[in-house]
Parts: sequence; C-alpha cells; structure tokens
Amino acid sequence: MKRYSFGVSGLMLSIVFLIACGEERMDESSNLRIQNPLLRVDKFNDEPPENFSVSFQTTQGDFVIKVHKEWAPLGAARFYNLVKHGWYDGVRFHRVLKNFMVGWGIHDDPYVNAVWKNELLIDDPVIKSNTKGAVSFAKGGANSRTVQVFINYKDNSSLDNRGFAPFGEVVEGMDVIGSLYSEYGDGPPRGEGVYQAMAMAKGAEYFQEEFPNLDRIVRVSLVHD
Repeated sequence: MKRYSFGVSGLMLSIVFLIACGEERMDESSNLRIQNPLLRVDKFNDEPPENFSVSFQTTQGDFVIKVHKEWAPLGAARFYNLVKHGWYDGVRFHRVLKNFMVGWGIHDDPYVNAVWKNELLIDDPVIKSNTKGAVSFAKGGANSRTVQVFINYKDNSSLDNRGFAPFGEVVEGMDVIGSLYSEYGDGPPRGEGVYQAMAMAKGAEYFQEEFPNLDRIVRVSLVHD
C-alpha cells in the first residue's frame, strides 16, 4: 500500500513538473513574440493604397519600386505589409543571376523564416508581363507565395504562363540592381550558390560563413504617392 501511495505521489509531482515546464516554454514563446514583432503574422493585414512606392537602401546604392495594386492585389498587399513592418531590413540578395533575375526574402532570423514558411498566398491572375524591371513574388508551385520576391533583369515573359504575377516595377536604380554581387551563382541543384533550405534553417550564421560577399538591403521605406 505504501509503495502504491508513493507511486501516485511521484506521478502527481511529475505531472506538476511537466505542466510547469510547459508553462515556462509558453512564457518563453510569448516573450519571443513580444520581442520580435515579425513573428506576429496576424498584424500583417493592413490594406495598401492603390499605388505606392518603396525605396530600398542597399550596400550598392538605392533603387525604387512602384507598386500597382490593380496588377496583383494579393501580392501588392503582402508586399506592402512586409515593407511596412520592416521585414526586409537587413535581408540579403541571395539569388543574383545575371541575364535573368535577382531575388531576396530569406531572413537572418531562422525563427522568422520558420513562421512565415507556411503563410502561403493564393495566386493572383497574371495581368502584367515579367518584362525587364518587373517585380514578382517567387513561388514553387500553385498558391505557394510567401515572402521572397524577385526583379527581372530582362524580358522573362516566359514566366507569365507559370503564374508569376508582377505587382510592381523598378522606376529608379536599375543600374544599382545590376551591380549586386552575382559571383556565387544559382543554388543547388543548378549550382553551388545559396542552398535556400539551409539558409532558412540557419539564417545569418549560414550566410556569414558561406556567402559573406552577398549584398544586402540596409533599409526599406514606404513612399506614398
């Protein structure tokens, strides 16, 4: 009987300990969300104006993107909210392919990448073509847009039939975009450049160790027209 009573007491203590640990982890998670507003996906839902511009300060100079909501309403809204909340500040241009495109949108913080990985955006109909200077969200299939975007270096209208819907265009600084560091090339399996899955999982540590020469965004600002 004593052994039975002791077992119940031990079990109850274990349950109390597990509950306490769970509450501690919840507190840590809550604190993390408070400390880093980029993890608060529910706050990224403001309605953008019909037209607005975004100024990018980079390690190579500045450029400006003009966004047209009517071209791709969902893409424009997602981009507006990411910019407004500073999501792209400090982000690197991780995929720079001369005569094709330049892409960015992998955050230095792995936790931020993990949260946004599943924030999939329904595709917009393709109204405008992926001509030189057009800006679109990257995607890996239907309705898979999240946070990565790219600028077309040339006429890539062949992307139109694959569902890449431009939401904006570069109106200043195309020469700056053309000067971004491109020597690493494409990532696996096409090349030995940035392995996106690893970059998302390790963030700044991976970039600094493996691809230290990548140019990056210093600051992004909304410019209402």
